[in-house]
Amino acid sequence: MSEGRRGLGRGLSALLGEVDSAPAQAPGDASAGSREAPIELIRRNPDQPRRTFREEDLVELSDSIREKGVLQPILVRPAPGAAGEYQIVAGERRWRAAQRAGLKTLPIMVRELDDLAVLEIGIIENVQRADLNAIEEALSYKVLIEKFGQTQELIAQTVGKSRSHVANTLRLLALPDSVQGYVTSGEMTAGHARAIATAADPAALAREVIDKGLSVRDTEALARRTPNAAGEVRAKSSGGRPPKSKDTDTQSLEADLSSLLGLDVEIDDRGGAGALTIRYATLEQLDDLCNRLTRGA
Repeated sequence: MSEGRRGLGRGLSALLGEVDSAPAQAPGDASAGSREAPIELIRRNPDQPRRTFREEDLVELSDSIREKGVLQPILVRPAPGAAGEYQIVAGERRWRAAQRAGLKTLPIMVRELDDLAVLEIGIIENVQRADLNAIEEALSYKVLIEKFGQTQELIAQTVGKSRSHVANTLRLLALPDSVQGYVTSGEMTAGHARAIATAADPAALAREVIDKGLSVRDTEALARRTPNAAGEVRAKSSGGRPPKSKDTDTQSLEADLSSLLGLDVEIDDRGGAGALTIRYATLEQLDDLCNRLTRGA
C-alpha cells in the first residue's frame, strides 16, 4: 500500500499534517515537502471536483493574500507529463486568489500521488468544507465508480458519508440538465431536487418550486400530487380519495425515517394500525434497504 493510500485512510488532515512535517528540500527535488515554487509552474487539476468558485470569495481571499500572503501551503504532485511543473491536489482557490493578488511564488507541499488518490483527496477536502454543490459531488462519485471501479460502499467510507447519501446524491444526475443547473446555481437545494426526481416532468416542477419559493416539505407535497414517470399520483389512495391530513408527529416520524434511510417514506396510520410505504428509485437502493433490514439476522 502506498504512502498516499495510508494517508487517506487516516483522513485528509493527517495527510496534510504529515506532508507539512516533512523537511524542506532543494527546489529541484520532486519528492520535497514544503517550499516555494514559481506560480507559473503550478497547474490546476482538470479533474478537480470543484468547478464553481464564487467571485466574492475569490476577491475577499485575494485581498487577504495581498496583505498577509498565503498562510497555508497548497498540496501538489509532480504534473503528469510536464517535468518541473506541479499539479494542484488541494488548494485551487488559494492558487486562483494568489494569481489575482499578483504573487510570483506560492508555498507548496509536494506529494507523489496516483490519480485515484488525487481525486479522493479533492472530494474529501471539498465535502468536509461543504465547498462542493450537490451536482459537483455527484459527478465526482460518478468518476470514482466509472473510472476507478469504486463501489458506493467504498465511496461512502472514503468521504465519511452513509451509502444512502452517496446513492441519493448520484440520483441527481438523472435529472434534466436544466434542473441540475438550478442546483448548481443555488436556485434549488439538493433536497428540492430529490423531491421531484421521480416526477414525470421534473423540469416543470422545478420552475414552479422556484417561482413560488416552496420549501422542501412543500415541494415533497407537490410531488405527491403530481404524476410520476409511471403515471401514478402518490397522493391518491387506490379508491381515488384524497389523503387525510397527517398530524405533526406522523409527519416528523416520516421525515426522520426518510432521513435515516435516504428514501421516501410514507406512514398511513388509522387508529394505531396502518401501513408503512418505502419507495425506491433504483434496484441499488432496494438492495441497500434489504441489507439494512437483514443486517444481523
